[in-house]
Amino acid sequence: MDTASAPGTDTGTAPETGTEPGLQYPFHRPSAVQTPPVYEELRGKCPVAHVRLPSGDEGYVVSRYDDVRTVLADGRFSRAAMLAEGAPRLTAAPPMAGSLFTMDPPEHTRLRKLVSREFTARRVQNLRPRIQELTDGLLDEMEKLSGPVDLNPVFAFPLPVMVICELLGVPFEDRGRFRAWSDAFVSLTSHTPEEVLEQRMAMVQYLGELVQRKREEPTDDLMGALVSVHDEDGGRLSEHELITMGITLLVAGHETTVSMIGTCVLTLLRHPEHLAALRENPGTIDHVVEELLRINPIGDGGPFRITLEDVELGGTTIPKGSGVIASVCSANQDADRFGESADSFDPSRPTASAHLAFGHGAHFCLGAALARAELQIAISSLIRRFPTLRLADEVGNLTMTSGMMVHALSSLPVTW
Repeated sequence: MDTASAPGTDTGTAPETGTEPGLQYPFHRPSAVQTPPVYEELRGKCPVAHVRLPSGDEGYVVSRYDDVRTVLADGRFSRAAMLAEGAPRLTAAPPMAGSLFTMDPPEHTRLRKLVSREFTARRVQNLRPRIQELTDGLLDEMEKLSGPVDLNPVFAFPLPVMVICELLGVPFEDRGRFRAWSDAFVSLTSHTPEEVLEQRMAMVQYLGELVQRKREEPTDDLMGALVSVHDEDGGRLSEHELITMGITLLVAGHETTVSMIGTCVLTLLRHPEHLAALRENPGTIDHVVEELLRINPIGDGGPFRITLEDVELGGTTIPKGSGVIASVCSANQDADRFGESADSFDPSRPTASAHLAFGHGAHFCLGAALARAELQIAISSLIRRFPTLRLADEVGNLTMTSGMMVHALSSLPVTW
């Protein structure tokens, strides 16, 4: 389908004619609890839509479930090609070389193998008592407060940060510093390219100093293990790869889980009948979390790929060298895969676990088992400790952070 027949822009005005992109990405969200309505129109009329990216470059957004899976798993859609000179960019800042986010197999496979054993289901199962202990400690402190409180700083943010800090061996007291760095790392338009590069360099310097300390005083955490791999066999892991691996794990290990705790709790509070059912049947938490992951989009901005050749997809030929966004947000609400009312929260939905929140294919999220465990423990513990938990503000007053790849509530005021 050509761009002349694409749906309307954010304002509802259909593009006229020609090859210019008819839509500006990311798309407009009417409120903090709504996904962009244009996705439904795209899935029905223009599943591969020509768009203007935040960088100003042109690209394509793929919106149907099956097509998104294809982009995520097909080797013709490359991450490494993002580093090529002249390649379209998602954001104005250049992508970071040496990261799992900018690699294809076999380089991606080599680096992933070095850390994958730390994120297996068995390893995460062994971590669950510690995650529960950290969760209980935060809830103890929250219980001392008199509501209303903003759930973000007292619970949703510190829990994933504590977990990833312990796993990696990063001092928790530095959380304020790397939160600012992470925000720049996942910026679409919230930071200038200069600000992104400045924060990125600060993070590189910090991780470099941390690596040196672990050389001088070896530790048994993940970063300590990676330092040993580098020092004992530098061919398996370069110094640059070691540092960028630390950055990748630190940012990815907390940024999305922080946002998901907030949006998942909000979803439950907005559906008291489902919240009551979960309290009565806490053993259903695993399936409830899968539906929460499906219905709450992690964010805009990806996964982003570059086509290595002309690719026919969804009735459209995407030219070689094009930037492509595989919209997991849209795919997870595709009625062809998830049934009628796919845009509504239904914990009894039998297909919920087919969601693409953690991706698909070779780049399936390394920390998926850890994120699931954190969400299950966080939500179960929160609603058990505070049986009268409720919103302390009107839903319409809630806002999301803007200009970021990751969707997060600006605040989540609750009381009990």
